[in-house]
Amino acid sequence: MKNILVVFTGGTIGSVATSGSIDTSKTAAFKLIQLFQQQYQNQAQIHFDSLQPLQILSENLAPRAWKIIISAIVAANPDEYDGIIITHGTDTLAYTACALSFYFNASSIPMLLVSSDHPLDHPKANGLENFICAVEFILQIKKGGVFVPYRNYQQTTQLHHGTHLPCSLQLSGDFFSVQGKSYGHYENRQFSLVNPVEHQLPTRHLGLKAEFSERILMLKPYPGLNYANVNLENIDAILHDLYHSGTACTSPYWGENYSLIEFINRCKSLGIRVYLAPALKSDNAYQSTRALIEQGATIIWNMSIEAAYVKLLLAYGNFTDTQDILDFMIRDIAKEHLD
Repeated sequence: MKNILVVFTGGTIGSVATSGSIDTSKTAAFKLIQLFQQQYQNQAQIHFDSLQPLQILSENLAPRAWKIIISAIVAANPDEYDGIIITHGTDTLAYTACALSFYFNASSIPMLLVSSDHPLDHPKANGLENFICAVEFILQIKKGGVFVPYRNYQQTTQLHHGTHLPCSLQLSGDFFSVQGKSYGHYENRQFSLVNPVEHQLPTRHLGLKAEFSERILMLKPYPGLNYANVNLENIDAILHDLYHSGTACTSPYWGENYSLIEFINRCKSLGIRVYLAPALKSDNAYQSTRALIEQGATIIWNMSIEAAYVKLLLAYGNFTDTQDILDFMIRDIAKEHLD
C-alpha cells in the first residue's frame, strides 16, 4: 500500500463552470480523487490522505499563500508519505513550484504540482491525466524533489523540474521547461527521463523559514518604460526582467527616465539593490549588459525570472545581511541554475 498526501489549493482543477463563470468549489477538489479511483486499475493499492489549506483561483495568490501551503505540509508529517501531490491553478503555477522547490530542497520524497487547463468535467480537461502521471511518478520513480507533470494540447505529458518551469505561453496555456529541456515525458504509463537533473541534496535542511519578503518589486522591460513612474517607497530590492538576449535599455537617447542605468543610480541613492534576470553567463555579452554590471547591478545568472523572483523573496525574508543574501542567491539550492 502506497500512502499519498493530496494538498488541495483550488485553481481550475478545483473549480466548476456555472453560467459561463469558472470558480472554485468545495466539492470539485475531491472529485479528482473520485475520477482517479474510477479509472485507475490499481487504485486499491493506494491510500490517499487529503487536506485543503487554501481554496482560491491561483491568479489571486500572494506570497503569503506559500507559507500557508508549506505550513500545512510540514504539519502533516510529510516523511510518513511516499509522495505528495499539490493541486494548483495554472496562472501562478511556476512561482509556487519554485517556492516549494526552494523550501523543501532537502526532501527525499517526490512532491508534484498538478493543474488542469479546464474544469474536470470538461471533455478536454487534462487534470486527471496530469494527476495520474503524478501518482505513477511516486510509484515508479520515487525521486525526491519538486516536479510538475503537464500535458499540452495533443501532446504527450511532460515532466518539468520545479525550478525550470516558466509561466505558460501567451494565449495558449501550454507549458514548456526553460530552454525546452523538460525533465522527461510520460506515455503509456512509462517514463522517459530525457534531461534528468541530478544534484547533491543538502545533508540537512538549510534551516530556512517560510518567510517571503513583500518588499521586492519586479519590473518588466518594454519600449517606452518610464522609470520616473516607478514608486520606490517600502522597497528593499528590484528584480528587473531582461529581454531574451539579457539586455534592457541603457541609452538616454529618448531621455534619462528611459535608461535603466539612470534608474540604477536612483535606486543606489536610496539604498535599493537592483538585480537583473534572466541572463546566460558567457564569454561574450552585449555592451548594454556590461554597462549595467559596471553600474552596480547584480545579475542573477542562468536562472529563470520566476526562480530568481521567488528566491529573492525567500532570501530577503530570511536574511538581513547583504553578503548573506548574495551568498544565498549564488548557491545552487534546488538545481535552479541552468547549465
